Amino acid sequence: MQLNANLEWLYGHLPLDQRFAAAAADGFAGVEMLQPYEQPPAWYGDALRAHGLTAVLHNTPVRPDSPGRLGWAAVPGAQAEFREAFDRARAVAEATGSRRIHVMAGDCRGHDRQACRQAMDQNLAHAIRQAEAEDLVLMLEPLNRIDMPGYFYWLPEQALDVIRAFDSPRLRLQFDLYHCVKEGLVLADELARCRGVIGHVQLAGAPDRHEPDLARDGLLAAITALPDAGYDSWLGCEYKPRSMAAEGLAWADPLRQQGLIR
Repeated sequence: MQLNANLEWLYGHLPLDQRFAAAAADGFAGVEMLQPYEQPPAWYGDALRAHGLTAVLHNTPVRPDSPGRLGWAAVPGAQAEFREAFDRARAVAEATGSRRIHVMAGDCRGHDRQACRQAMDQNLAHAIRQAEAEDLVLMLEPLNRIDMPGYFYWLPEQALDVIRAFDSPRLRLQFDLYHCVKEGLVLADELARCRGVIGHVQLAGAPDRHEPDLARDGLLAAITALPDAGYDSWLGCEYKPRSMAAEGLAWADPLRQQGLIR
């Protein structure tokens, strides 16, 4: 496995055009981009190539201060908005080589849950057809209710229900250890539940979302168990450094010593 940097979380204090260089200087080979829509898609591709970085994952667009502040996929009546957002994400994938797109489900407060699920299924059916044609993998990520109240799903089992209904290799779970811990879940149990359907992994330290403490919350055991759960790829560093990102990277030393990351 290999660590990748989330550009917004680790380097959000820097101007956009400096974040790529900072990640490369800190030894990251891959990056996640939450909202790569400030510049044209080609701009991001050029920035990645200039610094020898791999685009690991990006999110579909959100629209602050609107019903789409957390995405559109499960928002009833927002099919047009979802398709427009997904087309923008596809354009970034084409320009950057990113194969994983996190499909943001949306804030579903005030909507009937069954109607939200119907919207999600309809929008994903459209997106999966596009993913099949363009070699993309779509990610569904539960977000904890403390940080993200109203999000369509907050437990892995809820996202798994959607994923298994489609039974497509183009739809996978974005497994975030931080969100599981914030929901009071046992990581070992959730990994066993999600075996074989994990498409990306992210981590941060709970409760304050700083650098992970591998001695807490079963984090080290969970990361150690990932290959047996069918996952052996990137580990996304999606946390806010206590100071500078480079100064906090020693948290991962035990993973290197055990040969879990390279």
